[in-house]
Amino acid sequence: MTTNKKKILAISGSTRKNSTNSYLINAIAHLTAAQFDLEVFDRIADIPHFNPDRDNETAPEEVFDFRRQIREADGVLICTPEYAMGVPGSLKNAIDWTVSSCEFSHKPVALITASSLGQKGHAALLETLNVIESKITEDTQLVISFVKTKVSNASEITDPKTLTEVKNLINAFDKIITNVQ
Repeated sequence: MTTNKKKILAISGSTRKNSTNSYLINAIAHLTAAQFDLEVFDRIADIPHFNPDRDNETAPEEVFDFRRQIREADGVLICTPEYAMGVPGSLKNAIDWTVSSCEFSHKPVALITASSLGQKGHAALLETLNVIESKITEDTQLVISFVKTKVSNASEITDPKTLTEVKNLINAFDKIITNVQ
């Protein structure tokens, strides 16, 4: 059976097993089940520290796998917390491994920073995504402050305003992917 679903790689910036960002990804997977084939990359903590000396044909297997999954995806969804007013180290490290190989170049990206606050970490990650030429717009990014009051442990977006904002982001993301294909 052929499917017209768009292949989305979802990355949580948190390494916690029960993170709110993972719950948010699950909620989005449920909301988009008819339009997206959403695959979660949950091995961000397994990617070794970035080392430019190893950023070549002998890069670690975890890096090759991460890069391959990005290349094969129609778009990338990143849901991340903000740590100490910045980007979580594991997420930044994973993205650093893609700079020279350009997997994010012109790749449609939706970025949701879901944290206690989130604005500074969001801005920092947005700078990185723009430098590596990801295809991200105002409509495909969102900051969800005080996320624990808006997303449940049952992977439900419980705040009506946040649910509307996430749906709007999904629609914008879908349009960008369609225009790139």
